[in-house]
Amino acid sequence: MYLPAFLYQVATVIIPALVILSFIHYLFRKEFDKYLGLKFNQQAINDQLLSLKLQAHERIIVFVERINPSNILIRLHQQGISVADLQSLVINEINSEYQHNITQQLYINDETWNVVRKLKEDTISMIGNAAQGLSQEATGVDLSKKVLTHMAAMQENPYDLTLVLIKKGIN
Repeated sequence: MYLPAFLYQVATVIIPALVILSFIHYLFRKEFDKYLGLKFNQQAINDQLLSLKLQAHERIIVFVERINPSNILIRLHQQGISVADLQSLVINEINSEYQHNITQQLYINDETWNVVRKLKEDTISMIGNAAQGLSQEATGVDLSKKVLTHMAAMQENPYDLTLVLIKKGIN
């Protein structure tokens, strides 16, 4: 006896509620789809950014390895090269490598980038100081020996320390 009246009252509440919810869904469907799309796009952007950061760290590691005097002096050495020519060749190579990798600072923290930049400047300075202390008759081999002897005398290798800092920046 009361069942039909109860169902009528429930229907008078539920049917308008469904109509209103359908209307709201219709109005905000596009906004909701945009929100979900942006959320999933943000994840894709984060994945791309992580990939770019890893590539930047890899390139900076290669840069540090390439400007390490123990590598660059061997790579650029030519039989009978003069001190001035080797110095010029090394400095040009370091500057060229740096210019090639300068945009990587976008993806590396400021502290690490400043250390890498200082390492580049210190390497150029070390080559220049070593060249100034040699006689006019000295050869590129003498310059290489002087720089590598200076590197061996250091308690901590700045190139290795920089690599450790770069690797910490990856985490």
